[in-house]
Amino acid sequence: MKIVIPGGSGKVGTVLARAFHGVGHDVVVLSRSPNVAPWRVLTWDTRTLARWAKELDGADVVINLAGRSVDCRYTHSNRESIRTSRLDSTRIVGEAIAQASMPPKVWLQASTATIYAHRFDAANDEETGVLGGNEPDSPDTWRFSIDVAMAWERALNEANTPRTRKVLMRSAMTMSPDRGGIFDVLLRLVRSGLGGRIGDGRQFVSWIHEQDFVSAVLWLIDHEEFSGPVNLASPNTLPYSEFMRTLRFEMGMPVGLPATRWMLEIGTFLVRTESELVLKSRRVIPTRLVRSGFRFQYPAWPEAAKELCYRWEQRRRKKLAS
Repeated sequence: MKIVIPGGSGKVGTVLARAFHGVGHDVVVLSRSPNVAPWRVLTWDTRTLARWAKELDGADVVINLAGRSVDCRYTHSNRESIRTSRLDSTRIVGEAIAQASMPPKVWLQASTATIYAHRFDAANDEETGVLGGNEPDSPDTWRFSIDVAMAWERALNEANTPRTRKVLMRSAMTMSPDRGGIFDVLLRLVRSGLGGRIGDGRQFVSWIHEQDFVSAVLWLIDHEEFSGPVNLASPNTLPYSEFMRTLRFEMGMPVGLPATRWMLEIGTFLVRTESELVLKSRRVIPTRLVRSGFRFQYPAWPEAAKELCYRWEQRRRKKLAS
């Protein structure tokens, strides 16, 4: 297959490009800052049609992951960049597909599990899940994230691409041992003794192992019955305190210092990010995937954490030896 990945130079895009290229697919990544990679990487600006648009004509799949990272403080300028980078890229991809004589058969569009409400009582799936934004006393930063996610999904739905199937990937955190990814950050907290409970520790963590993420994306490509929102997450969410306790066990760290909410607010301010990323309860389950027959290789966190920790340690030792 020919697979075009706008915004594919980030952590999740690299996971997909590496997997697809590794089994012989023709992968084209569109990036504002092209770098050297085993697959083709072309320049685009997320706003204007240019030579890159020709790559979508005749492609089998487009997977749009473009959007500024939310790992930052939600200042006015950063909020504008987060919003416009997502909406502009989605609209211009839609325009490129619309003008193609042979448009892609399927357009997988990044969305986020953050679109669901902060809750503890029940899990959110695609059919009965509660969308967020109306939780009592929810911070302004949480409502901003919901507003962006909803606008992002509307941009896909409004695209006039009748010959291309459209899927919204409401993805949880993709766990891989790659340097700089979310798993790497969490593991470094554990190794430094800071991998304890945050707040009351009850907030749920939704996650997905990188191998299951890749397999799920391929499943969505191959199964034409899928359109609209699909949750890409492990079927087994768990509270943050249990999530981190498992990581500590796998790394042989019996103790992790806890952090109160006010401590976290100070810490995230100092490192220029937002506390929402760890305080919001993201209890999301993949009902549509499971019902369709998809089988997770790593459905439970203990097994996934063990495998990820092993590969993370192998890469660390290899780097130290080089």
